[in-house]
Amino acid sequence: MRIKQISVNGLFGIFDHVIPLNMDDRITVIHGPNGFGKTAMLRILNGFFNSQYSELETIPFSKFCVEFNDGSNIEIIKNYNDGEKIENNIIFNFYQPNTSAKKWVYTFTPENTSFRPKFPSAEDKSVSLYDYISSIVKSKEEVEWLKKLKNNIHIRFIESQRLLNVFPNRHSKLSDDRRLSMLSTGLLYSDELTREMSGIEDKLDDIRPSMLSTVSAYSDELAKLMQDKFKEYGTISQSLDRSFPMRVVKQQLSSDITDEKLRNQLNELEETRSRLIEVGLLDQDENSEFQIQPQDIDESTKNALSVYIEDVEKKLNVFTEIATKINLLKKIINNKFSYKEINFSKEKGFTFTTLYDSSLSDSKILSPTDLSSGEQHELVLLYELLFKVEPNSLVLIDEPELSLHVGWQVQFLKDLQEITKLTDLDILIATHSPDIIQDRWDLTVELKGPVK
Repeated sequence: MRIKQISVNGLFGIFDHVIPLNMDDRITVIHGPNGFGKTAMLRILNGFFNSQYSELETIPFSKFCVEFNDGSNIEIIKNYNDGEKIENNIIFNFYQPNTSAKKWVYTFTPENTSFRPKFPSAEDKSVSLYDYISSIVKSKEEVEWLKKLKNNIHIRFIESQRLLNVFPNRHSKLSDDRRLSMLSTGLLYSDELTREMSGIEDKLDDIRPSMLSTVSAYSDELAKLMQDKFKEYGTISQSLDRSFPMRVVKQQLSSDITDEKLRNQLNELEETRSRLIEVGLLDQDENSEFQIQPQDIDESTKNALSVYIEDVEKKLNVFTEIATKINLLKKIINNKFSYKEINFSKEKGFTFTTLYDSSLSDSKILSPTDLSSGEQHELVLLYELLFKVEPNSLVLIDEPELSLHVGWQVQFLKDLQEITKLTDLDILIATHSPDIIQDRWDLTVELKGPVK
């Protein structure tokens, strides 16, 4: 199920917009003057599907409609008149072909919105605890058909402020990994929430999130992903190694397994191993798995080698997905960053090495926070798209051009096309930059004001 079109009426009491999404190219770019509602459209869409109802409450609009590729659509209706809210509720109408319409009304009440302790965040704005827990409060109240609809659509919003992000306080009673997982998606789940919120006045310090550098947090997160894959590799290795002798004895050697085929397979495994070492997923001294050389093949070893090759392929397949993503990240970053090269390790995630041709200067290891703001924006965007988004999601990107050199903006859509092929995503971009669009005006939708 995919979103085919979104539209809004009475946005800020002024604008009516219709945005059809490019279903084939899978990238849609919206542009228009400041104040016409590009970011607001993304916020409403994200707020609805991720149950962040504070967004729907605070942004003035009369009706927001989402149409799907199966012929169904949902209307989100607010009782506004000329930009003034006349009733404090939202109506959801869901229409499906050959099925009666479904309706649910949500009312904002003082009990829902009165308690909002403020936490410091980027740009000296305040972030309410309500914004972190509202998705759970609302999703518990939502009717089943609405929950089911939202479960079919995955939305990821990459906001314009992305160099600092909210991450868990290490003194929280929840585990770091659990809270990171919950906070990174804007969700706190009900059981944990109930315990955390018990006697909240005394526990605010425990649940208070911290604003941290996003590139540092993502570097740590990638290191954890790499470590987890290496552990999985070790578990599979142990299992296969235990049963190896038995399987060798029982293996019936096929007549099409020739010396040449075995040599080719061994060479391919060695190439794969080298690539995994290069991106930090395997250690350089990980040689115990690869002691067989092509010249060692004879009739007496064919049977064991065929089983051995199958086992090593299964072990290395653990790394296929993450290695493909790391390689694409490496390719894009190293093509763009001048005099810097990205490196990966299971201990640090990603680091950077300076590159100099001068004999007077030595290379230097840089941490992600040593990068410029433009380099950090590029790295965060790419990491989000490759590692933080579920397949078949719609990704909303607000102002991807921020801090990016013109040359990087020109390349941006081409990079996105490579990523969408790999990760199976739809992308909706809001931008002011013609350099982002380049010659792809066929992907754009212009937001216009009312005729004066």
